Amino acid sequence: MEEEINMPIFEYICKKCDHKFEKLVLGATAVECPSCKSAKVEKQMSVFASTTKAVAAQNKVETGLRNALGNPRGRGSDSTN
Repeated sequence: MEEEINMPIFEYICKKCDHKFEKLVLGATAVECPSCKSAKVEKQMSVFASTTKAVAAQNKVETGLRNALGNPRGRGSDSTN
């Protein structure tokens, strides 16, 4: 059975300056606006991101292979040909 990795990233809007931002929130972490430092923020509805360790590991391997091997069509090729 694959273990899920949940990312508690929440979207907020500042009630003072209307700045929209995302923040990784763990436990009872206090949230403040990164723009004006106000604590008057409102959590917004957002999609919860989730993945499995196996998928994350596979993505890491594929990215490493692409970086190591380069473009399989050769140097200077582009996707329009």
